[in-house]
Amino acid sequence: MAVIRDVMPAFELFQPASIEDAQAVLDRYGADAWVLAGGLDSFDWLKDRIKRPRALVDLAGIPELKGIRPWEDGLEIGAMTTLTEVVGHPVVRERYGILLEAAESAASPQIRNQGTIGGNVSQDTRCWYYRAGWACYRAGGNICYADTPESINREHAVLEADRCVAVTPSDTAPALVVLDAQMVIRTAAGRELIVAAEDYFVGPATDITRMTILQPGDLLTAIRLPGTWAGARFYFEKVRDRKVWDFALVSVASAMVMAGSGTGSVIERMRLAVGGVAARPLRLLAVEELVRGRPRNEATAVVAGSLAIEGARPLRFNGYKVPLLRNLVKRAIRGVEATTWTS
Repeated sequence: MAVIRDVMPAFELFQPASIEDAQAVLDRYGADAWVLAGGLDSFDWLKDRIKRPRALVDLAGIPELKGIRPWEDGLEIGAMTTLTEVVGHPVVRERYGILLEAAESAASPQIRNQGTIGGNVSQDTRCWYYRAGWACYRAGGNICYADTPESINREHAVLEADRCVAVTPSDTAPALVVLDAQMVIRTAAGRELIVAAEDYFVGPATDITRMTILQPGDLLTAIRLPGTWAGARFYFEKVRDRKVWDFALVSVASAMVMAGSGTGSVIERMRLAVGGVAARPLRLLAVEELVRGRPRNEATAVVAGSLAIEGARPLRFNGYKVPLLRNLVKRAIRGVEATTWTS
C-alpha cells in the first residue's frame, strides 16, 4: 500500500516586514529555519515531510523584495516579484525578451501568478530519489541512486556529472546567465554581495549539497539586468514532455549581436547557455568563442552543435538528450528559418 504523506510537520510561521527582521529569525533558528518565497517548491518538501523546519520565514510581506525598477542602464527585479509580473513588464518585453520567454515557459499561469523569480532560480533539484528522502550523495549519503544500472534517469544530467546526476530545474536561469545578470545577496553577516548569474549556481564538484552559493542565513534580494545585452538577437527554446507545467528536458538560451549587413554579416559576440543537462545552467564558453566572427549559417550551426556535446556522458535512459542538445544549439545559432531536426 502506498504511504500517504500530505500532512505538513508543525513549525512556527514568521512573516517579517523587512530583510533585517527576516535575517534575525534566520540567525536565531539557524539550520532549523526555512525560507519561503512563492512556496511552490517548499510545500512539496513540507507535505512529503522530507524537510522538517522549526521555523518558516515567509518573505511575502517585505516590500523591498518586490517590483521591477530602473537600475543604471537596465532593470532591477526584486526577488519576490512573480513570474507573471516579469512576463507582463513592458521594459522586459521591449529589451529583455528572452527573460520574458523563459519566465512564460515555467509551469502554468496559475503557478506563475504565485511563483517568484527568486524562488525559480533558487529551487532545489527535482530528482525523485533525492526528493523522496533517499540517502544519496546530495542528501549526505554515499551513492547516487539515479546513476546505477537499474535507475530511472531519463531526466538527469549528461554533462558535468560528479557523483550526483541531478539537473537544475530553473527555466529563467539560462536566460539570466545569457543576459549577464547580477544576483544581489544579503549575507547572514548583513553585507551586500553581488555575483554574476553564472556564478550564483554551483555544480556537485563545488558543493554537492547545494545548487546555489546561498549559505544559511543568506537572502537573494534582487536580480539586476545590465544594458549590455538589451535588445540583442535572442533565442529561447524549452523542450518538455507536456506544454504546461513540465520542467525542461533540455533548454537553450542565447543572445547574439551581429556585425556587418546582408550576406557579409558575422556574429560579433554571443552568449549561450543550456538547461536540463547539468546541475547548473551551463554557459557554453567554447561554443561562444567558436562562432565569433563567423556567419550565422548552417555550417556555423553544425560545428557549434558538435562542440556543444563534447564530453557528454549519457545514462541508461537519457541518451536522447545528446542529439537534442546538439540540435537546440544549432537552432540557437541559425534561428528557426528552414530548420530540420537531425539525429
